[in-house]
Amino acid sequence: MQNLVTRFHLLLLTVTLALTGVGYVRIPLTYAFPAHWSGSTADWLWPRDALLVAPLLQVALLALFFMLGRLLTKNHYAKTQHIFDPALTLAMAVVAASQLGLLFMGIGSDLDLIRFTGFTLALTLLVLGVILFEAERHTYAGMRMPWRLRSDTAWLWVHRVIGSAFGLAAIGVAILAWLDAGPGALVLSFAAALLLPPILAGIATFILRKA
Repeated sequence: MQNLVTRFHLLLLTVTLALTGVGYVRIPLTYAFPAHWSGSTADWLWPRDALLVAPLLQVALLALFFMLGRLLTKNHYAKTQHIFDPALTLAMAVVAASQLGLLFMGIGSDLDLIRFTGFTLALTLLVLGVILFEAERHTYAGMRMPWRLRSDTAWLWVHRVIGSAFGLAAIGVAILAWLDAGPGALVLSFAAALLLPPILAGIATFILRKA
C-alpha cells in the first residue's frame, strides 16, 4: 500500500504528544506564553492551551500526506516519494522543535529553542534553495508540480523561482531569529517559509506550462 507516512513521522508525533503532556503537568494553568515583545513588555500572549496546536497540526499533516499517498498513482508515487517524505519530516520536526521551545519557555528555562529552530530552519532552506536553483532537468529530480512543463527553459525558470523563494525565506527567518522577534512571529515565519515557496512554484508552473 502506498503510504507517505512512515514510522519516523509517527515517532515525531509521539514526541510532540509527550511534550504536550509534560507541558500540561509542569506549566501552571494561568501561565501565558509571551509571543511578542514591545520593548520589555509582552504585547502578544498565548494561553497555555496553545500547546494543543502543535499535535493537532501534526495530525492534520499526517492525514493530508496519507491521503496524498493513496491518491497518487504508482508511477507518480515512485517519482515523488523522495520529495514528499523529507518535506513531511521537515514540517513535523519544525513543529516538534517549536513545541519543545514552548515547554522550555513555560518551565522558565533561559534556552530559547524556538530561535535555535529558526536558525536551523533558515540554514536548511538556504541549502535547499541553492540545490533547486542550480538543479538540471531530470526524470526523478526536482519539484513535482500539478502541471507538466514542456520545455527545459520553463523547467529551469520554475526551479530558479522556487530556489530564490526558499533563499529569501531562509533570509527572512534568519533575520527574525537574529532580532529575537518573539515566538509568535517566528512560528508564523516558519509556516510561511515552508508553504509559500511551493505555492509560488505551483503558480509559476501554471503560467509557464505551455511555454
